[in-house]
Amino acid sequence: MNSGLLEFETASGSHPGKARALNEDNYFAAPEQGVWLIADGMGGHSNGKLASSVVVETAKTVGRSASAPDLLARFKDRIYRANSELIRLSQQDGGKVIGSTVAALLVFAGHFACVWSGDSRVYLLRSGSITQISHDHSEVQEMIDGGLLDPAEARHWPRRNVVTQAVGVFEEPKLDSVQGKIEAGDIFVLCSDGLTGHVEDQEILALAGGRPPQEACEALIQLTLDRGAKDNVTVIVVACRPADEDGPAVSPAAKVT
Repeated sequence: MNSGLLEFETASGSHPGKARALNEDNYFAAPEQGVWLIADGMGGHSNGKLASSVVVETAKTVGRSASAPDLLARFKDRIYRANSELIRLSQQDGGKVIGSTVAALLVFAGHFACVWSGDSRVYLLRSGSITQISHDHSEVQEMIDGGLLDPAEARHWPRRNVVTQAVGVFEEPKLDSVQGKIEAGDIFVLCSDGLTGHVEDQEILALAGGRPPQEACEALIQLTLDRGAKDNVTVIVVACRPADEDGPAVSPAAKVT
């Protein structure tokens, strides 16, 4: 994809981890549409898998957009549709939780928007630094924000996996977003909490900042596995470069099994 004289090289991978037989994560990478997203299902086993699948399959219908505001509006509309469908399925299943996080990167004409609900994350690597663009919708993040926990304590907090927002849980999902301008050399990393439960931000910077996207995905997932991988782990890496550099504009998604 060429957007604002930039090209995007994409890699993605997902693994069930070492503690779970079923992978409830799902993801979608469509550079030609300017859409990348990760969905982490909740509700246990088949319900979690179903929830993340509904989010991804609905997002795939976003189509091509006429402008950055149009893309953002189209994407949010699809998430609202997914939310309605998950609530309907939950009601059919006796009110059981069928929900999913979502963390998405949208790109149009050199501008990006990060959209999220839940604790899946989007990071921006720029000029040798890493910034978490998204802000977790989680119980532990609220405690950090309120000064009740510091980040080091939060990593071991017993309820660190409790999210306060997700698609399919409330009648209208809370979608937060941040927008900005892309610079050549930017690298975006999207991930489920299966990665950040084991890997520090500076380690993400070290592994994704100096490698091609496919190698970065494989290295991040392998590090998670080496540390026990107690949850499903999914990673998307999107590298941005000037459109006139040599090499393919978009690489095939890297499948890690």
